Amino acid sequence: MRVLVPGIAGRLGKLLATRLLEKGHDVIGIDRRPFREAPAGVSMFEVDIRKRGAEDVFRKVRPHAVIHMATVTHLIMQSEDRYRINLGGTRAVFEHSSTYGVEHVTFVGRHTYYGAAADSPLFHNEDEPPMGLASFPELADLVAADLYAGSALWRYPSFVTSVLRMVYTLGPTGHGTLATFLRGRRVPTLLGFDPLFHFMHEHDVVNALVTTLDQRPRGVFNVAGPQPVPLSMVIRETGRTNVPIPGFVFSNMLGRFGLPKLPAGALAHIKYPVTVDGGAFRKATGFAHTIDEMGAMRAYRKAFPRPSS
Repeated sequence: MRVLVPGIAGRLGKLLATRLLEKGHDVIGIDRRPFREAPAGVSMFEVDIRKRGAEDVFRKVRPHAVIHMATVTHLIMQSEDRYRINLGGTRAVFEHSSTYGVEHVTFVGRHTYYGAAADSPLFHNEDEPPMGLASFPELADLVAADLYAGSALWRYPSFVTSVLRMVYTLGPTGHGTLATFLRGRRVPTLLGFDPLFHFMHEHDVVNALVTTLDQRPRGVFNVAGPQPVPLSMVIRETGRTNVPIPGFVFSNMLGRFGLPKLPAGALAHIKYPVTVDGGAFRKATGFAHTIDEMGAMRAYRKAFPRPSS
């Protein structure tokens, strides 16, 4: 099968490409970044998914399936261009897929779609709307991309659409928002709060994507692995130091004293949990994680030991 992967040059993209090649698929990558150390056998096109060159790839290659990973978060890119990449790029993927006969499109979204709030349910299901955009506008572009992908279920009936809302990723490549948040020696928390964090090992993320490719479930699905654990436990088990900070001085300390810099809206995500029910995906595909929460944390700690300063 010819599988096209927009956003392949990321750390997770290399793992996915390797797994797809092992399963005998032809792998085609699109990314405006160079794909350094790309696995042998990947046909790589260094082009922006929103540009004409990307459409030319669809036209020439005629992929059977697309796994769309070309979205970015506020921790990776903090500019207006992020909105155009996330929403504009997603729209281009679905339009080209419709035009050039793709059979199956997988949109790789994030469970933070639901937002974090004091009155949120403990485990979100797929029918719930996004919350918290008023306090965290940096999520708006990812939510818009997710909603557009979901609209493809009726907008583009000619192919199967799978929208996956993945929990955080944690593992030895250091991919993802949670891994970035934990990178420093000290990790800030809000005094008096210890929310549950939902994550899965990056190898299980790849397993979920390959399972989706094989099973082709139609619909919107939360994808989760092991049980969520308190943030304090994540910090401890990855070898970091927990720095509880009173709320009234929290914002002023971020980006200083070795602490990561976060947008104001992200504070709710270290105050309230964002956890999801992944039962529908497991039922539709038979997916089961292979690495538990302790294994994921230990793998990250081994790859990224506690910095000395």
